[in-house]
Amino acid sequence: MNLVGYFFRSSIGRKILMAATGAILIGFVVGHLVGNLQIFSHPDKINGYAQFLHQLGPLLWVARIGLLVAVVIHIWAATVLTLENKRARGPVAYGFKHTIRATLASRTMRLTGYVVLAFIVYHLAHFTLGAAQSGTFKANLPKYTMAQDYAVAGFPVVKAGTQVDDVYSMVAHGFQSPAVSLFYIVAVGLLSFHLLHGFDSLFQTLGWRSHRWAGALRAVAVAFCLAYFAGNLAIPGAVLAGQVKPRAVAAATR
Repeated sequence: MNLVGYFFRSSIGRKILMAATGAILIGFVVGHLVGNLQIFSHPDKINGYAQFLHQLGPLLWVARIGLLVAVVIHIWAATVLTLENKRARGPVAYGFKHTIRATLASRTMRLTGYVVLAFIVYHLAHFTLGAAQSGTFKANLPKYTMAQDYAVAGFPVVKAGTQVDDVYSMVAHGFQSPAVSLFYIVAVGLLSFHLLHGFDSLFQTLGWRSHRWAGALRAVAVAFCLAYFAGNLAIPGAVLAGQVKPRAVAAATR
């Protein structure tokens, strides 16, 4: 059996695939949040950031396809492992459920995973494709002229004077709907809950967890997930509180 076949055909291999793809997805959601938090800075920041990503062209699509492959493999491995566990238990249900040591996060991994998948699909439709934006705003996506250079690692990648899509206003407009903001908050809360167990499982699968520092690892995982949730909560929260507004609204009420 070759190495690729081993990963896809054996339980241990599938667990490693889940851990590896999970690590990739954790890196993505953290980077995504850091980029989105630029909404609290000058509009040049998040608009320049979005334009920089668009300028990557084929490289951006390579990254998107890579993430999509990671998501598909992660879901496939989780589903197959779940079915294997059910078959191993057999048709006779346990008289007593051994869930005392299992955390709530671990017992709800499959449910939160499917909700997170629905959230990803809607998030892409909402902000990446613009399909879920209101008709008027979608048809008249405002443009923004960069007032200053946008730099990455000290190198200007979007020059001042460049006309770009006004992502700042798009995000602010999108979260003005309480229903949309509530959905995002609940979904990101479930994603954070999903990450809580995933973070633990990642280290255990890769053999990086020991009894000696399991408690410290758990504390780090909890702190990480709380910080991630708070960061994502801050964006729709600031829009609903009127602290972040589409530029046209902000100018009219200044």
